[in-house]
Amino acid sequence: MTPAEEFQELRPLLFSIAYRILGSVSEAEDAVQETWLRYEGAATRPASTKAFLSAVVTRISIDVLRSARVRREQYVGEWFPEPLLADPYQDPARSTELADSVSMAALLLLERLSPLERAVFVLREVFGFGFPEIASAVRRSEPACRQLAVRARRHMDEGRPRFEADRKERRELAERFFDAFREGDVDGLRDLLASDVAMVADAGGKAPLWGRGVFGDGNVARVLAAMAAPFDRIGGVVQPHEMNGQPGAIFRDRDGRVVNTLTLDIYEGRIQTIRSVLNPDKLGHVGPVADAWAVVREANDARRPTD
Repeated sequence: MTPAEEFQELRPLLFSIAYRILGSVSEAEDAVQETWLRYEGAATRPASTKAFLSAVVTRISIDVLRSARVRREQYVGEWFPEPLLADPYQDPARSTELADSVSMAALLLLERLSPLERAVFVLREVFGFGFPEIASAVRRSEPACRQLAVRARRHMDEGRPRFEADRKERRELAERFFDAFREGDVDGLRDLLASDVAMVADAGGKAPLWGRGVFGDGNVARVLAAMAAPFDRIGGVVQPHEMNGQPGAIFRDRDGRVVNTLTLDIYEGRIQTIRSVLNPDKLGHVGPVADAWAVVREANDARRPTD
């Protein structure tokens, strides 16, 4: 197998490592590309290509995360990870860890960790790397990595998100949710929401804030129902789509351009949190991006009665 073929075979793993460390599709793709350039330019071939490439992409991701943290501190409003339509890396032996670790809630929890803690946690708890490999990747001693892993696991366990184990039940509840949304059915929506449900959005100051800081089943149900009819009247389409391993949807304008994405956190048969990403900078990998301001203006006009 040629170096290029080996790299392509490992690319899904490398992207999945980088995305969990960075919470950004675009930055993860850049980290993977930089990893290839370093691998291609290496004077000798490593004994283990997987270990070498995993270590390189981890180090690059740690460096990128350190600089990204400064930008995130200055971010306008809520910051969410870039939505991931599908995880390219699959491992049946670690399917639960992979699915749990890519959810919006888990990625936001990972934001509480230091870059080193986050990298160690991802490599150890999500991908099952041994401590000798992790120590080499982050350039710390094995005892230091074990301590980092303990601290990271403790932080994660304190706030670990809880989801329904049965994916079929989650999918069916999400289908009922989007049916009720399309119909503008306030009561139907309220029946699916937790009493303390939160609906929050990431617009980054670059899009209108749909659903920012709306709390409680009654308020959220009314806001959602009020959105549905005008969005439908202007040709908007709600496309159910799994997002970050959780039920969700892509909202598109009449021309198929992406307005926003939506993800649902479901626990004990109720929707606990609804997160929407509207920042156009985070949606380019989903498809051509709509002008959300124009969509909202048109939807607001559609609310007004005509003579």
